[in-house]
Amino acid sequence: MSRNRYAVAFTTATALLAAALLLSPASGSSVTAAGPVAKGPTYVYRVNAPLGAATEKLLALDLDVLEGRDGQDLFVMGDRIAGNKMRAAGFPAVIEQVLETPQWTPVARRWQADEPTLLTEGFNALAEETFYGGYRTVNAQYAHLAAVAAARPDLATVYTYGQSWRKTQNRGGYDLRVICITKISSGDCARSTSAPKPRFLLMAQIHARELTTGDVAYRWIDYLVNNYGVVPAVTNLLNTTELWVIPIANPDGVDIVQQGGNSPFLQRKNGDDVGGTNCGLTGSSQSGVDLNRNAGSHYGGASTSTNRCAQTYRGTAADSETETRALEALQRSLFADTRGTGDTAAASANTKGIFVTLHSYANLVLFPWGFSNSVRTGNDAKLRAMATQIRTLAGSGWQSGQPGDVLYNASGTSDDWIYDQLGTPSFTWEIGPNSGSCSGFLPAYSCQTSTFWPKLQPMLMYAAGKAAAPYA
Repeated sequence: MSRNRYAVAFTTATALLAAALLLSPASGSSVTAAGPVAKGPTYVYRVNAPLGAATEKLLALDLDVLEGRDGQDLFVMGDRIAGNKMRAAGFPAVIEQVLETPQWTPVARRWQADEPTLLTEGFNALAEETFYGGYRTVNAQYAHLAAVAAARPDLATVYTYGQSWRKTQNRGGYDLRVICITKISSGDCARSTSAPKPRFLLMAQIHARELTTGDVAYRWIDYLVNNYGVVPAVTNLLNTTELWVIPIANPDGVDIVQQGGNSPFLQRKNGDDVGGTNCGLTGSSQSGVDLNRNAGSHYGGASTSTNRCAQTYRGTAADSETETRALEALQRSLFADTRGTGDTAAASANTKGIFVTLHSYANLVLFPWGFSNSVRTGNDAKLRAMATQIRTLAGSGWQSGQPGDVLYNASGTSDDWIYDQLGTPSFTWEIGPNSGSCSGFLPAYSCQTSTFWPKLQPMLMYAAGKAAAPYA
């Protein structure tokens, strides 16, 4: 475990060298791998599938059922074959949207930037690398973390908490990065469950194609650091709480997405293509493992697939993926275990900390259990009350509940795992409406400033402020 702290401004040569080490590639990694080639148009289908048996029947078809619901209707992304498959199963699927076929114009570079590139082109240039109108590449997100830690060593610490699947295979890939933000005193930002301050952990882009989530994480980091000593609520929060942020939990997947440039590829899963190299690149068939179905909590249940090409492919076993294991190890090092065994056992009223994972899109605030809405957690009343308050802060058009109450059941998820194993309150926020100019996985970048950040900022402040005593 490396702990990166920078004590000088990132514009100096010393910080450039430090940042180069932070962003150094795996030995022997390829930087010339070709991007994917798209195969035909992709559609978003509207499918009538009421909660219950109809939803379960649709999920069993191994299609890309999106995380959004409009009354009795769900939405499925796929090609014409997917549409025919649904109709053959008795679902009169209607085309809601035709998605443009990606034109594969790769971004400036892939994998982690090497030291010569960083020193030749400049640290700031890397930090400004974007695609699709302003969304940051993986390298830009990581350069941002290094810049924040370099400029404000009194507030920020960057950790490497693991490696992506491709990096473990010496096929390019990335480190897994997390930043801790607080007014640093003795014992702060250490990976220990006996830390003096409570923790709020925010995670983005475990599903790579959900671009809004990574941008929200980027803005949250800047909001905290830039407003310390300026906004009293932020100053108090950083004086009393550790704010941990994973801006990209699935960097291999995001690398695939960003290769589309102005027409990003809609990769959901990670880069693990073992046994799935012939999946193709359609919306309903692609290689990889769904990291949000791979966690070892009620693994293999609702809304998972054993089909390696399916969007909800759960992997060969619980916690089979390096990204999943690294995330769980990080969470175990940050949050004490306060819950007994059994689905209805309650976590202690003295539990500290909160975990929020960002997804898109459906305008939902979800909480455990996700594997079944017929079972409630031992802390259901408190989780439900917090979710209601968060939903209210978001404004009109948002719903809250267990996933099976308002969307569909899902097992092997990151929010179920952390509550199951540690008792930490956990929430999934599905950001974005089902229709309109800022809907979908790829909203115009302008939507981040005009629509999403104004809603998410007060939601994040409220959730982070509850970390000290969420069940009290």
